Amino acid sequence: MNTVTSADGTPIAYDETGDGAVVVIVNGAMSRAADAAGLATALADAGFRAVTWDRRARGSSGDARGSTPDREVEDLAAVIDAVGGDAAVLGHSSGAVLGLVAASRGVPVRALFLSEPPLHFGEDEPADDLAERLQLAVDEGRLDDAIVTFQLEGVGLPKEMVDGIRASDQFAALLPLAQSTVYDTNLTRDASTPSPEMLAVGVPVTVLRGAQTFPFLIGSSDRLADAIDGAELVVVPESIMHRPDPAATARVVRERLA
Repeated sequence: MNTVTSADGTPIAYDETGDGAVVVIVNGAMSRAADAAGLATALADAGFRAVTWDRRARGSSGDARGSTPDREVEDLAAVIDAVGGDAAVLGHSSGAVLGLVAASRGVPVRALFLSEPPLHFGEDEPADDLAERLQLAVDEGRLDDAIVTFQLEGVGLPKEMVDGIRASDQFAALLPLAQSTVYDTNLTRDASTPSPEMLAVGVPVTVLRGAQTFPFLIGSSDRLADAIDGAELVVVPESIMHRPDPAATARVVRERLA
């Protein structure tokens, strides 16, 4: 992977595949650049130069204690600058929130594709002290508690599903991402009710969601599309339960950037 230095000195690792107009993929919670490899390949096959990256405190990227959403905005700006300064952004889940926030703050984005952004619009918000409790768990070395608490309270997954994840082989791979749950909690909390600037981004916005996904994400996606003047809502039948289908998602991007 390549590395770019963010504004605060944190190294951010990124990778590229394909040729053509640049699409920067912004992953959601508890994921690394490698988790978007299928989507990157589909975008490359569709004629794009797809960029994946490890958000801070994940994978091959660095971190700085006390990082804020502002630092993550700077990370995305650094990646876009490193790959030429002209890019569309495809964000999934909290990555969609980060992409929208970054565009609203002047990061150069030519188009936004926002996949199932988890915005509460001030309703049924997670507890105000969630980020503080997650940070305490991380500081005390209780990484498993941080992951489970985030899944239950931050994401809102059913306890049975979380118990299943904890008992699975994949749970150990989530533990190194515990610090990033604090950052995702702060990001989605701060942007949960979109600001006027977020709703007035001056670039084309496409909101994507599956037909079969969590009810909260259906409501959030539909509401955001309604709130942004000129935004398009696209229901992608192939994307199921908060998992964007690579080929179908790439098709949506290609049809709008052709």
